[in-house]
Amino acid sequence: MFNSLIAWGRAVLRKMGLIKEINAISDIRPIPINDSFYEAIDTWLALYKGHLAKYDNEPFHEVEFTTIEGGEQTRRMHTLGMPKIASKEMASLIFNEKCSINIDDEDLAENLGNVFEYNNFYKRFQNDLEYMFASGGLVAKAHVEVDRTGEKQIKISFVTADCFMPLSYSNDEILEGVFLNISRKGDKWYTLLEWHTWEGNEYVIRNELFESGNAGQLGVKVPLDTLYEGLKATASIENLSRPLFSYFKPNIANNIDLQSPLGISLFANAIDTIKLIDTAFDSYHREFLLGKKRIMVPATAIRAVTDPETGEMRRYFDASDEAYEAFSFDSIDAQKIYDNSVELRVEEHIKAIQSLLDIYAMQIGFSPGIFSFDGQGVKTATEVVSENSKTFQTKNSHETVIEEGIKNLIASICELAKLEKVFTVPEKYDVSIDFDDSIAEDRDANANYYLKIMNNGLMPKYMALMRILKVPEDQAKRIIQEAKDEAATELPDVDQMYGDGA
Repeated sequence: MFNSLIAWGRAVLRKMGLIKEINAISDIRPIPINDSFYEAIDTWLALYKGHLAKYDNEPFHEVEFTTIEGGEQTRRMHTLGMPKIASKEMASLIFNEKCSINIDDEDLAENLGNVFEYNNFYKRFQNDLEYMFASGGLVAKAHVEVDRTGEKQIKISFVTADCFMPLSYSNDEILEGVFLNISRKGDKWYTLLEWHTWEGNEYVIRNELFESGNAGQLGVKVPLDTLYEGLKATASIENLSRPLFSYFKPNIANNIDLQSPLGISLFANAIDTIKLIDTAFDSYHREFLLGKKRIMVPATAIRAVTDPETGEMRRYFDASDEAYEAFSFDSIDAQKIYDNSVELRVEEHIKAIQSLLDIYAMQIGFSPGIFSFDGQGVKTATEVVSENSKTFQTKNSHETVIEEGIKNLIASICELAKLEKVFTVPEKYDVSIDFDDSIAEDRDANANYYLKIMNNGLMPKYMALMRILKVPEDQAKRIIQEAKDEAATELPDVDQMYGDGA
């Protein structure tokens, strides 16, 4: 869906003032975010993809240089790709195959498990979190679709921050928003705006389609069936307590727009360091290119001369060999050959890059040393994570808001399931997220710690089990009761108690 052409189209539209155009034609709700913030999102995504041409009107990954003949040229800088590496590392630390979503109601747990399986949630969510850390935000939207068998299924769609615009929010929770989808058909550009708003107690979804012959313009409004057959212009839903989407963002204060509910990228405040890292890596790469062996020979030595005896053209040196450089010497040593090999500054470059990586790690919430450069590439030292490390603290900080986002998504799914009668939802249920802390936590030591407190009478059994297994209170109490019931049925037989009577 989000191929490079469409991504390019979105960037062009924003730079041409798309938000202003939407506000100008819309009678629904003005967008309280300006173009400059979405330009920042475009910058973060460009860094994540590995190439940012300019930043603050200055060259970033496009290096300008002057040739010996005075010509101006540009080349693309070699990069380490640290925005991608950092986003991936943080996402994998937080959510992986060992994470689990626990529901205290068995039937609901099974139904939600089927929803997550239908959407490949556990496989996709880590990648989607990576996009969230890169772009500063992620929206998970729930809707109902009919599968091939004719059964209703709840579909979860993920949208990155550059395709979502908030309309209203309260206590930092986004309540209304507009989703943006740009596509191309033939020589026409189409922009679908999907508005999610509240009108009194009704949750209203409106769809508007615009057509333009220019990628830089919103164009004119056209019927929805021009591109989307069967899509309704308006849908009103009653008895909803929350929106049908959940907004995720990194747990980082937005210091770009202090009034905005949107999040910022994991590396939003480390862009200068990223440039220094890539500049050092580019210099390291070119050290081998520019520092290659060169032999200076007289220009006359590479000219072709005629052998007076055979009449054949001969050279003393191979003119196509790049090791040789021809010079005209104006001295008595004009016929000497000079080896102009230079010493490569490998260790200096590696030390410089490593020091910059440590600064970068500190700026984005990792412990120094988490990234290491060995001259061949960057390695991540996840084994150094411990409970008192900066990496572990940052990981837990992000988990707080991500857990809340998952709970909100589940609430939206449950409300949609009740309205569309996809499955039954109990009046009350409890949700807990068991993130994988095994990278920094000894489960046996953790269990022994809480068991020791419980055995000393300082903590009830269910509370100890909640902390050991990371399950909700009701589930912990149910496990304890099931264990008691099972133990009660496993009574010893009479022969064991009183002997065999012999």
